[in-house]
Order: sequence, then structure tokens, then C-alpha cells
Amino acid sequence: MKIVDWFRPGIKVKRWIVLGAMGILFIIFGVIEFINRRFYSIYYISFYIFLMLTGVFVLYISITQGMRSIIALINKGYLNVSIDSKKLESLIYEKRLLVKGPKIVVIGGGTGLSTMLRGLKYYTSNITAIVTVADDGGGSGDLREDLGMLPPGDIRNCILALADTEPLMEELLQYRFKDGKLKNQSFGNLFLAAMDGISSNFEEAVHKVSSVLAVTGKVIPVTLDNVVLKAKLKNGMIVEGESNIPKAVIENKSSIEKVFIDPPNARALDEAVQAIMEADAIILGPGSLYTSVIPNIMVRDIANSLKRTQAVKLYVSNIMTQNGETDGYTVGDHIKAIFNHIGENVLDYVVVNVGNIDSNLSHKYKQGESHLVKIDEEEIKKLNVEIIKGNFITNKHGLVRHNSEKLASILIETIMDKKLLFDRKKIIEYFYLSERLKQNKSK
Repeated sequence: MKIVDWFRPGIKVKRWIVLGAMGILFIIFGVIEFINRRFYSIYYISFYIFLMLTGVFVLYISITQGMRSIIALINKGYLNVSIDSKKLESLIYEKRLLVKGPKIVVIGGGTGLSTMLRGLKYYTSNITAIVTVADDGGGSGDLREDLGMLPPGDIRNCILALADTEPLMEELLQYRFKDGKLKNQSFGNLFLAAMDGISSNFEEAVHKVSSVLAVTGKVIPVTLDNVVLKAKLKNGMIVEGESNIPKAVIENKSSIEKVFIDPPNARALDEAVQAIMEADAIILGPGSLYTSVIPNIMVRDIANSLKRTQAVKLYVSNIMTQNGETDGYTVGDHIKAIFNHIGENVLDYVVVNVGNIDSNLSHKYKQGESHLVKIDEEEIKKLNVEIIKGNFITNKHGLVRHNSEKLASILIETIMDKKLLFDRKKIIEYFYLSERLKQNKSK
């Protein structure tokens, strides 16, 4: 085959593109001249109409013939295009499912929140994750100090949890450098930092990264203000900095009385407030109670919105107590801590784990002075909060984590039951589609 023959189909495509551009120019020229001319006659009107019709005709020919040339390229093997019927079916089911899903706002940070999001994205695309920006430790803290940006770590994890990316891309964004000046720094954090550098603010940077990674729903920082988390211990000591609080609790053997943010008048993003007011359900947690969940609701606009919204409000209790934060806490103690910071009657349900962990794992956590969170049902009922039980435990790399699929399933069932979002027939179709989607994703 001659080289010119190999290029001929591609040349034809380019010709039709050029012809299409000419057609568009004819139409534009005709419209502009028709508008700008002050004197009209039958001759001029006929000429401009003819010009515009010619442009439309040329554009039509270029599109149809261009498509034929592209098809010819495919048929002759110049373009390798294949359609996976299973993937296509999965996309159709996904589109039908996600647009029917309830509007859910999740509030928190840390590993727990991103774990839950991985399960929820199979049920709805109407997810807004409002994420803490009080982190000042690790790689996020270094970038915050060096670049003056908001900490990207929790944001990164939530974006990846909701993203439709290949495993290699996720592995790349989660990769941590092992040597040099970038040691222990995440590539995903650097990606967000670079995007922040070419954006007008951190919110825009997060939106751009979410768009690049095809995120289901939205991930937004709770505020764009440079907030610092502080804690008052029961011995009266004031501790500054999210990463310093657990250390101070352990060293001083004095538990947390309350936490607060500086500045106290930090302003929530309008998008976050609007999402809360329009939501069918608000989910707090799971995550570190005093350093991931409560810092978000200390932003006044968020707290006020939680009190005013008509959404179903749920708190996902942690499975294990956290040394330096919630030592010896029951589920009721977690709820009381939230109420003590923003007032009572801001929760309708609490989702608790009733499963047990194996002896080896239990021994490991006891060495770290961490235990299963006890469910004090009578105390929870006094707080006017209903209990939703389930076995959510999964062992991930020797750590106790929530099972994202089980947790998401029970949350969606509760939300749909209490909000009555769909009729019975639609509910059956909805869960049928979600099961098909999860099956297709796992193949």
C-alpha cells in the first residue's frame, strides 16, 4: 500500500471539516449582514436567505459525509474503536440508577468518610461531601505551612472515593514518596496543590480535580478560611492544632471538654449551605469525633443549616474508640458530644455496629488502648435518637474499617423509607438497578 493511500481517508475527513467551517461562515456572514443592513429590498433579502440556506446545506453535507469517512476509517482498520457491550450495559444501568438517587450530604473527614462514600456512589450521583480543612499534620500540614493553602489530604481521599478512575490512576494519586524532600508526601496532594496554584481559590481547584477524575457528586471544603482547631481539656488546658490534640490528651491524662475553631466566625461555602437545605438526608461521620466530624459543624453556617433543614439526619458511630479522643466513650457519649457543641435535636438516627472482631485483632487494638464502642441503648433513647443496627466490620490491612457496601445499603434503605422518596414500584426498580450495577462493576 502506498503511503498516500494510507492517508487518503484521513485527508477526506479533513476536507469535510473545512467544508463544514465554510458552511458556518456562510451562515454567520448572512446573519450579520442581514442585521447590520438598514435598507432592505427583495433582492437583498433573497440574497441573504440564499446565503444562509447555502451555509446550512454545506454544513449538512459536511457532517454526513464526514461521518461516512470516519466510519470508513474504522472499517478499514485505520481507527481502532471497540464497544464493550457489558460496559455499555453498565453505563446505561448506572445512568438510570444514579439520577434517581436521593440527595445526600455527608459531613466529616478522614478514612471513615471516604470509606462510606465508596459505597454510596453506587446508589446516587446526588452526593455532596462537605470535608474538614482543619488538618495540620502529615503531608497536608506541610503543604499548608509551605504554600499557605488549605490541607488537601481529606479532600483527596473523598475525591478518589467518588471518582471513576482506573486502579492505576488511584494508585498513582495515593502514592507517597519514600525519599528526598518529598518523603511521605502524597502525589495526589501535590496534584491538588498544583491545581490550587492555577485556580482563583481552593474551591475552584477542588472542582477542577473532581472534573478531571469524573467524580460522582461533589466534594467541597467546609470553608475557605484558614481555620485552626483548638481544644479545651477538662484540666483547663488549651491545645492548638488538630494533630496536637490527641497527644496532649494522652500526655496530660485529661480528656477533651470541647473543641472550637479560630477564627470563630469562619464562613461556610454557599454551596455547602445550599446542599444541606436541599438534601433528603444529612450523614455525619464516620470519622474522628473531635478532629474530623465536630470541626465542620463548628462553622456557624453549617450548624444553623443543620438545625433548619428538613432532611433526615444520621450519625454513623465509629466502630472503635480512639485513643486520645474518645477513650471509654459509648455511642451515647458520641451523640452527647455533638449535642454539647451545637445543641440537641440535630440527629434523628444513629447507625451502630453490632458485629465483633476476631481475638487477634482485638488484642492488637487493646494494646493501643482502643476498644469496640459500647451501645448504651437506654441512654441513646433518652437523647431522642433512634438506633439502626448492623454488622459493618471488615478487616482491611489489619485495621478495623466499616464495610462500605453494607453501610451504604442500610443508609439508603433508611433514607428512602423515612423520606418516602419513591413509590413501591420505583423502590424495587431502584434497588434492582443498584444490584445490577454493583455486579457489573465487580466483573
